[in-house]
Amino acid sequence: MPGWRTLGSATLIVVLYLFIPLAFPDSLNPGAPLTQIGRDRICVTNGTVSALPDGRLAIETASSRGVVPGSDGTIAEIHFRYLGPTVAVKPLASGAVRRQIGVKLRAHDACNLLYAMWHIAPDSKIEVSIKKNPTQHTSAECHAAGYSILKSSRIVAMPPIHPGEAHTMRVTLDGDNLAVIADRQEAWSGSINGGLDGIAGPAGFRTDNARFEVEFLAVIPASGNPSDANSNSTRCSGGRPT
Repeated sequence: MPGWRTLGSATLIVVLYLFIPLAFPDSLNPGAPLTQIGRDRICVTNGTVSALPDGRLAIETASSRGVVPGSDGTIAEIHFRYLGPTVAVKPLASGAVRRQIGVKLRAHDACNLLYAMWHIAPDSKIEVSIKKNPTQHTSAECHAAGYSILKSSRIVAMPPIHPGEAHTMRVTLDGDNLAVIADRQEAWSGSINGGLDGIAGPAGFRTDNARFEVEFLAVIPASGNPSDANSNSTRCSGGRPT
């Protein structure tokens, strides 16, 4: 075509780019085959998690905890719409009152796991912590003990979250390297410095004092067994609710 011969190299690059298929259609990263997790696959160990007609999850209780039996405990993604504070308020085990939502990785039990939490109020930030209590396995045993807050390699300011807004967070653990992508931007990155040595478990989520509509995604390996996921914490998590 004669007209193409007059195009400069920069123009040609732009034209070719327009015909390249998008590499990131829905997920924040195409590296792992994430699966949307329905309510029937979730072991709810605290609070109430309901199914919406479109397959997403509804959370209205002051606290909720859940894991996905058989999932890969090194990666998870959560899409959420914040609906506002809950009617009831439940302080954290430390006594603090916070509105937040987040992901759990390598969730062995309630006393041994990693949290990546997006604070909504009273502050707005991403906080990563490891809770480790090798000889304790239930909330009644460890309460708020064993927490270590990890430092990111760089500080990222998170904007306030308002009711009605939708956000996405993806958490990936590669060896000791942890990365948190919030709304398609790196919000936290750093090393866990062997903090999870000897701790293994599935991926999951947590909320406190806030109402949400949630889509939770995790990796279900071919050998994973998502069956027997229900709200009975003793049966669905081997007697060690997370």
